[in-house]
Amino acid sequence: MVDDFPAGTVWLVGAGPGDPDLLTRRAARLLELAEVVFHDALVGPAILDLAHRARLVPVGKRAGRHSASQATIDAVLVEAALAGRRVVRLKGGDPSIFGRSAEELAACRAAGVPVHVCPGITAASAAAASAGVSLSLRGIARRVQFVTAHSRRGAALDLDWAALAQADATLGIYMGREAAGEVSRQLMAHGLPGSTPALIACNVSLPDEQMLRTRLDLLPLAVRAFAADLPTLMLIGDAVAQGDAAGQVRETREVASSAACTG
Repeated sequence: MVDDFPAGTVWLVGAGPGDPDLLTRRAARLLELAEVVFHDALVGPAILDLAHRARLVPVGKRAGRHSASQATIDAVLVEAALAGRRVVRLKGGDPSIFGRSAEELAACRAAGVPVHVCPGITAASAAAASAGVSLSLRGIARRVQFVTAHSRRGAALDLDWAALAQADATLGIYMGREAAGEVSRQLMAHGLPGSTPALIACNVSLPDEQMLRTRLDLLPLAVRAFAADLPTLMLIGDAVAQGDAAGQVRETREVASSAACTG
């Protein structure tokens, strides 16, 4: 049972979007075997509880808050593994999607530490499932594009807006709450209609999950009214208008109109 997790090994494990039922069986088993778990800030207690033998060390990054540098994270992973521990680096979603897994893989390999990746369900897939939509859709969305809208405070987003503003694609924007205004302006400036459907998803897969259906030109207003300071994902494209998960997705006018009244 421990053949793939001998002492002195590091596993980068995807925690998925938050619901422990969405962990892979391998992820759950690795957590049970781990001796030390370095985890992201947004990994919830229900998942951390599975690592009942492990020392839990928070190392996640949160916008605007003090957090461990990537170099520090790399160093502690290597140090723990060289000390003979079974090490899990637990990341929200999938380690290879905006998870900076490349740096940690490189650091472990450079130190001669065996390192492996256990994939996880990324938030965009979980949000689409909850909303009852398909990210790709024949005749409507031939491509799916994921980008992160996180940037240094005050800096413009360095994205290829022309490539992103394609009518035959679904665009998933991670960490986009603060950049909703720029996302809306740039996509419309590069040809995407303001009427393009959008879906705002907060706390994806958790009991307090919230979703709001809106449109591209109303995206900044809707995000400001709806998302507050919650972890937020935005899905944009015609495909996201195709489902409603039994009426659980709220409409933009319900929330955004109240924000307009309050300024």
